[in-house]
Amino acid sequence: MTTRLLTSLAALGSAALLGGAFIFQALGYAPCAMCLWQRWPHVVAIGIGLVALLLPSRILAALGGLAALTTAGIGIFHTGVERDWWEGPASCTGSGLDASDPTSLLPGSDSAPHLVMCDQVSWQMLGLSMPSWNAVFSLIFAAIWFTAAVHASQSSARH
Repeated sequence: MTTRLLTSLAALGSAALLGGAFIFQALGYAPCAMCLWQRWPHVVAIGIGLVALLLPSRILAALGGLAALTTAGIGIFHTGVERDWWEGPASCTGSGLDASDPTSLLPGSDSAPHLVMCDQVSWQMLGLSMPSWNAVFSLIFAAIWFTAAVHASQSSARH
């Protein structure tokens, strides 16, 4: 496989995951803050992939791999928050609600928080939640990115 093909595959993988996230959102699964955090490294990986199509290099491929590892790390952290392995950010977990005005927490209240909780699983398949699947696939894409980096390094050594 060529460096361009590998980087394209990894970047398209990020695009597919990002597209899937938007499809789930359109189907009514509103993202929490940590879900949104996981999207940004995919955007970066897609951008790197576009640049790498024009200028294939081991540095770009390595940066793409780091972007994929970043979203995988956030996905693993988010999974741990969902499974109560560790605490998540107070801003999007059950500990983040301000109950100083109890009526604001009632459904239908104009001042009710429109907060999607990061510690609640909204969808899962085969026992894995969306952040877990993001982590699994992002680790695969990171491996593809780093394979592209090695391939690019070997290609430049031959020339």
